[in-house]
Amino acid sequence: MAYKVSLAPPVDREARIAAAIAASTKTEEFYDFRGTKVSLPVVRLPVGVPVYRMENFRTFSEQAEYCAREAKSRDFFLSGQENESAQQVQHDILVQLAKKGNKSVVPVIEVLEREGQRESLLVTHRGMLVNGNRRLAAMRELYARDPGTFASFGHVDCKVLPADTTPADILQIEAVLQAKPETRLDYDWIGDAQLLSALMKLLGSTEAVAQRLGRKKGEVQNTLQALAEADLYLKDWAGTPGQYKVVADEGEQLFADLPTQISGKSAALAEASRVIAWSLFDNRTRIEGRLYGYNVAFGKRAEDVLERLAEELDVSSVPEVDAGGSELEFEIDAEPSSANYRPLIEQLKNAATRDRAVDALIEVCTSVVESEKDKKSGNAALKAVTAAHARLAEVDLSRASPDTFDSIVRQLESVSARTAALQQKMTTMLDALANAKVEAS
Repeated sequence: MAYKVSLAPPVDREARIAAAIAASTKTEEFYDFRGTKVSLPVVRLPVGVPVYRMENFRTFSEQAEYCAREAKSRDFFLSGQENESAQQVQHDILVQLAKKGNKSVVPVIEVLEREGQRESLLVTHRGMLVNGNRRLAAMRELYARDPGTFASFGHVDCKVLPADTTPADILQIEAVLQAKPETRLDYDWIGDAQLLSALMKLLGSTEAVAQRLGRKKGEVQNTLQALAEADLYLKDWAGTPGQYKVVADEGEQLFADLPTQISGKSAALAEASRVIAWSLFDNRTRIEGRLYGYNVAFGKRAEDVLERLAEELDVSSVPEVDAGGSELEFEIDAEPSSANYRPLIEQLKNAATRDRAVDALIEVCTSVVESEKDKKSGNAALKAVTAAHARLAEVDLSRASPDTFDSIVRQLESVSARTAALQQKMTTMLDALANAKVEAS
């Protein structure tokens, strides 16, 4: 039998807790309330009295997913602190989290089933849980399942914060608790980033947040930038603002890497680079290896990827970009104007053209990634020359438009000059190798 939430009016909860405090002689120390250690009263309350805290960063992604799936307003949980329906949904979310574990972490519900309650919950004077939401959900579920075996969970131990505790105090407490390594593991990266964002609003600077959590300033900045990138993807590309579950489960590495990969790029190139990354993320099951292995495709080689993609898709409105960093290494005389990548972006976004465009993008990105690997292995030069020869062999001048003749002549002159320079360099290298062999013999 699953547990059913039944809320008592806030005034009744407050009166019950006040009476329990008056009758209690037990206290426990809490080590960081407003920056100091305090002694808090401990009371034993019926398991149905406490209420879950809805502004819960551990459950942020699950809450957003529920709102999207069930077509609820985005403030369903925040506005439902005293709503039984919202509290019931939060309970179900927390129970699922309490059942989660891994090789190194035993699920909370299993620990409670085996050992019982060993640590008091932390509540406000009106019974709202500040720490222990998953534990309470697990104890409620066990008690509902078997009241005889788990009779001790009919009541739960709670230490109670002072009546003048503010929302800012509660946020600071969560920050202190989250700073503990064993607690931080309980947050997905979106929940962690949302907590950092809330602390930024409260404390005013990344330095203050980093100090409060015992982290490095750069780590805080990177996490907030990753959240901003995830928000852009959800709003501008996926069309699902606030629905964080997918990016929470599988997007941490990509959205953490994106800010560095687009740093220093023009606005147009940064936008197009994001679209490369977003398209690869959407199609991550179709690419070989791990997604982070494709960072180069939307990072330092993004212009090369976009130029090749334009050729594959025959998008002529994208101006040629300087190929100095491409694997062909030609001295191309490009116009200094910035490239317009909107036609490519539209092909990747439009439902009618997306499949073909994505197929081409994956092929181009895979080629670029492989070329980067070849550079490290010493095969890059051979592959680049082979690729250049293959591309030149495909040129059909009989189909060229007369208004491109002058540009083609300039390009061929550049190709010829570059080829002569490479041949001369190759001759010098061969001579040096031959002399070295003679000396060695």
